[in-house]
Amino acid sequence: MTSFWTGKRVRLRGIEPDDWTAFIRFAADEERLGDLLHPPRSADGYRAWAKDQAAAKSDGDCFQLAIEAVDTGQIVGVVGSHHADPRAGWFEYGVTVGADHRRKGYAAEAVVMLLRFMFAERRFHKCGARVFAHNEASLAFQRGLGFIEEGRLRDQVFFAGRHHDLVMMGMLADEFAQHHSMSEA
Repeated sequence: MTSFWTGKRVRLRGIEPDDWTAFIRFAADEERLGDLLHPPRSADGYRAWAKDQAAAKSDGDCFQLAIEAVDTGQIVGVVGSHHADPRAGWFEYGVTVGADHRRKGYAAEAVVMLLRFMFAERRFHKCGARVFAHNEASLAFQRGLGFIEEGRLRDQVFFAGRHHDLVMMGMLADEFAQHHSMSEA
């Protein structure tokens, strides 16, 4: 490992203004998956968003990072932490990988790096993830990382003309340590 943020397959880095084209592709991929539907954003809107992200100051606990393939230098996804409560010791995370880059180990490696940072360096106790109940691939991915289903919020989100359940997944820092070595990425 060359740095904390570089693994075998991916490097996590800040979002750069030129990354806007990748985020257009990710938004289209998410819509095709049947996840939340958002109004279309213009190319200028994506450019402005990426520029704002590149200049944004991190609060230390909530941030987004581009996932870059080590072998190609291409941005393949994004991972980040959000809804952090340092006093209670929990945070949530999210990850998106472009459709043409899935099932190559990028997401798993990126998430392990993020969790290692949040558990070992930021000293959080628990990580949560919210997954649409119909997204079997994402549920299996979370379980493979060591997340445990903690509950289901019935009819919690509305999209595609109907309500959908949301599955709440969780992992404690000691569970992470049991599933993943601290040097693994």
